[in-house]
Amino acid sequence: MLLIGESLNVISKVIGKAFKERDPKPLQEEARFQREKEMDYIDINLGPAKKDGPELMPWVVQTIQEVVDDLPLALDTSNIDAIEAALKVIKPSTNGVPHMINSIMVRPERYERMVPIAAEHGADFIALMWGPEGLPRDENERAALCVELLYFANEAGIPNEKIWVDGIVTPVNIQQPQAISLMEFQKMMPDIAPGAKSTCGLSNISNGPPDHLRPILNQTYMVMLQKCGMESVIADPKDDQLIDIAKGKRQDIVDLIYKVMDGEEPDMASLSKEHQGYVKTVNVILGKNLYSDSWLEI
Repeated sequence: MLLIGESLNVISKVIGKAFKERDPKPLQEEARFQREKEMDYIDINLGPAKKDGPELMPWVVQTIQEVVDDLPLALDTSNIDAIEAALKVIKPSTNGVPHMINSIMVRPERYERMVPIAAEHGADFIALMWGPEGLPRDENERAALCVELLYFANEAGIPNEKIWVDGIVTPVNIQQPQAISLMEFQKMMPDIAPGAKSTCGLSNISNGPPDHLRPILNQTYMVMLQKCGMESVIADPKDDQLIDIAKGKRQDIVDLIYKVMDGEEPDMASLSKEHQGYVKTVNVILGKNLYSDSWLEI
């Protein structure tokens, strides 16, 4: 599983302040940290950046590439001018992997301008399944949006192999059925978007539950999505357990989650407390048990 580090983000007090004050030190420290934690991409999230985005994003890119030039960057802001300005100054990553735009929504006013920018600069892009009516209701609406955007991109000369489809993760505590819908959509991807890659904002699954429950939700859902074909996630580089699972160091957890998804019911008494937690979490995400903040204790 490829990992896109999420924590170089304007919502962080430290990073947000560094953006505002043009202080390179916290940004470079975070970039080095993400490389040490085996992130495959570094996401630079400026948020809307309405006021100074076209100046800020190029500065951040150049600041990061001064110390980490061997990882590709994901340029994450809703300010299209900021994306375009950054792509004009960004250097190719020394590992040869293209940089990416995070993201292009399935809205004509967005993709008709942004897809040509991606094509001009040879950037990959994340195709975000957020349409004119917002969040898709189910996997079929996701599929229809996917076909629309990929067709437009193909016509502009961008092959599916440079597109990362994001079907959108939503919080399990308020939209439990959407977690299943995304997995069903992921299974459809080889047929509707052959050659395309996939990603998602993984931490959204745990957005709302108490902090101590967020890691196991993120870790479990990552493995569940992986079983359905997901190739990468935008995730927390501070979650060592998640990184170990993603990098193949905890095959015991992966095998257990796969078995539960295949319908096996393990003898809970024979499992460690850690493994019991993963089984319970799979059942919550699958909707077999109603969500509550105490699901691990039941």
